[in-house]
Formats: sequence, C-alpha cells, structure tokens
Amino acid sequence: MVRDYSALNPEIDEDLIENSFSRLISIVKKPIGMIELAPELDIETVTEIFIRINSKGVVLSQADFAMSKIASDTENGGNELRKAIDYFCHLAIAPDFYKHIVDNDKDFAQTDFFQKMSWLKTENEDLYDPSYNDLIRVAFTSQFNRGRLSDLVSLLSGRNFETRTFETEIAQQSFQKLKNGVNNFINETNFKRFLMIVKSAGFISPKLIRSQNALNFAYIVYLKLKELGVNSVAIESYVRKWLVYSILTGRYSGSPESTFDFDIKQISQKPFGDYLNEKEEGELSDAFWNASLPQSLDTSVASSPYFHVFLASQVKANDRGFLSRDVLVSDLISLRGDIHHLFPKDYLSKNGLDRSKYNQIANYVYMQSEVNIKVGNKPPKDYFELIKTQMQDGNQLVSGLSSEQELLDNLKMNCVPTEIMEMSIDDYQDFLTLRRKLMAQKIKEYYHSL
Repeated sequence: MVRDYSALNPEIDEDLIENSFSRLISIVKKPIGMIELAPELDIETVTEIFIRINSKGVVLSQADFAMSKIASDTENGGNELRKAIDYFCHLAIAPDFYKHIVDNDKDFAQTDFFQKMSWLKTENEDLYDPSYNDLIRVAFTSQFNRGRLSDLVSLLSGRNFETRTFETEIAQQSFQKLKNGVNNFINETNFKRFLMIVKSAGFISPKLIRSQNALNFAYIVYLKLKELGVNSVAIESYVRKWLVYSILTGRYSGSPESTFDFDIKQISQKPFGDYLNEKEEGELSDAFWNASLPQSLDTSVASSPYFHVFLASQVKANDRGFLSRDVLVSDLISLRGDIHHLFPKDYLSKNGLDRSKYNQIANYVYMQSEVNIKVGNKPPKDYFELIKTQMQDGNQLVSGLSSEQELLDNLKMNCVPTEIMEMSIDDYQDFLTLRRKLMAQKIKEYYHSL
C-alpha cells in the first residue's frame, strides 16, 4: 500500500507515509484505561469519583445518571423510554423535529410513546419547555412520592431500601412506574391543562417565571392531585396558589431536592388544603405582606421574582399600561413591550443618582414607548401637569386618557401613588416607599384571589 501510494504521489516523503501507516496499524495494540466501580457504591460516591477524574470539570447531575441507567437497560424497555424523554423535550422546543423522527427512527415512530407526543408537531407554546432533567424529576416525584433522583437510580437498579439488596422485581416495578410518570407528563390534556392554569394566574410569558423548579413542582402538584381524585376546580386553585407561594418564598431556590422530597411526602399524607394552610400561616403572615415583601421590593434587579409576581397580578386583573387607555399590560408583555421609569432615568441621573438608585423596580412600569418618549426626561410634576392640561384642552398628545377619573383609575391599577403628580427629585425616596407598599398590597390581594 505504501509503495502504491508513493508511486502515485512521488513528491511525498516515503518514510513519512510508512510511519503514518505504522501508527495507524498499531492503534489496536493501544490499551484503553477503564475504571470499574463496585456495584454497591452509592450514587453520591460515583458522582464524586467522576468529578475528580474528569479533566474538564463537567459536573454530572443526578438526572444524567438516571438517563444513563434508563438508556443502558435492555430488559424493561429502557432505551425506548430514554428516547421518549429526549424526543419530547426536543419537540417541545423544535416541533419540526417531528419529521426527523418519522424519517429516521421508524421503530420509535410506531410506539405508543410517539403517538402520545405527536400533538407537539403543531405546538409553538414556549411557556414551559422542559429539559430531560425537568421531565424525569416531575415524572419520578409524582409517581414515587420521593424527591431525590439518586433514589430513582437505586430503584431502577432494583434496590430494596429495607434489606439493602437488589431485586429484579423492584427494578421491573420501578421502570413501569417511571413509564407511567412519563406518560402522564407528556399527555396532551395534562400538559395543556397545566399551562392553562399557569396562564390563568397571569404568568403568560416564560420571562415572568425564572424558577424552573417552581414550575416543575406546580406540575407535580397538578399530577398528584389529579391522581388522588381531587375536584378539578380545587386543583386549579391549589396549583395557582402553590406556584405563586413557592415563587414568593423562594421555596425551591436553595436545596430543591430535599424540599421536593419533604413536600411530596406531606402532600401524600394529608389533604393538600391543610398543608397549604400550614405553609401560608407560617410564611405568608401579615408580617410578610406588610414588612418583608415591601423590603424585598427594594431592589434594582428587574428579574426579581417579586416584580414578576406583581406583573402577573396586573395581567390577571386585565390592567392597562401606565397612561394607556386601551393597551393592556398583558399585551405589552407578550408583544415584547419595554419597561420604563416613572421618574425618568435621565432626570434622576442628571440629579446625581446612580444606576442602583434609578433602576429600582418600584420605579418600573410597563408603558407604551410612544408615551415614554413624550414623557421624556421631565420630573413627574411637570409631565402630569402636561397631561392635565391636555385633558382640559381635549387633546391627547401624551396619553390616551381623557378624564381625571380615568387618570386616577390608571394610577391605581399600576400601584402608582397619586402623590406622584406633585413630585420632583426631592420626593423620590418617599415615592419608592409609597409604591412598594401599594405593590405589596396588590400582590396580597392577588394571591388571596387565586
């Protein structure tokens, strides 16, 4: 082969060619390093071993281990289940992937799993696009009444937690329960009904929900209560309340697995309404609404969960944008409208306030850009004087509002204190304090209406 190649390519060094072929041929003699782990090792130890020897520092999640366990199974349809999880998550983001599955994975296209997820081929909703981590977590927790995914890996291996042995029957039962959980998750009626409930709480856009775990557990609540035969009207109210409660309290922001585990066990052992009342009494007392929440609204972070809940309360109430007669806050959110400043940013900046001061969320409001342009960099007392003059003259140069009552109603729905109409730079801190209290009160009323 070397001679033939050299004859056809005389300009190339024959020694170089021969050396290259020799190296290629010797590949079969190269040893491949393998580290075999004892089967009795727990998942935490396996994770630690992987992290220590992994040069790139890629941290495997418990869901990664669960997926590898599912995919490697040959006796309980694990690979088909793995594909169902992967394909659903892919289709939720890219519906056109449906044709790729039909054309390139004909065996899976004939399965019951594929038929149950085929509704995604025309679905463009992006409120809840789950990853395989989310899907596994919801399916597992809702079916097994456990929150730690390391338990799933053990159960799929057939572990008996009492005798500390591994039994084939437990593995078979665990795979079947997980399949049931996945089927429940991908079921069109369940998925769409859950999204309908989330939207009915005012969360109409993914940018209003930054905690995927809060969304995951809300779906767990929906599936679990449905399994327990709870009245459908009650389920809607419970899911809405639990979602907002968990966002307001940051319930799943710390150690979500242990909290998932605790919550699902409580839900399985007592009426959900009783458990929810316990949490409300403990964490949503008057002190929370009157002191803690207004303090939490003292931030310049626009992605604050408290601000998002406030916006959801406006969506649910069909509130109109600031100084708008017809355009709803929900329209401004869904059509990628902008958040603007009640005390104009340029005005505050020129008066010596830095970004953390003028970007307070209590200074934020959804406002039409054309209205914001007309407000310009004037202090509130000046641009409100302009609005009052326009209403008297019957023109609508700044705002579509035509009467003082319409103006007062608009201020109320946007939680803007009426005192703003006489305010300038000296009143800014007082304005922020007043508005935070109004926002907290609106959130409280919204929560109790869910």
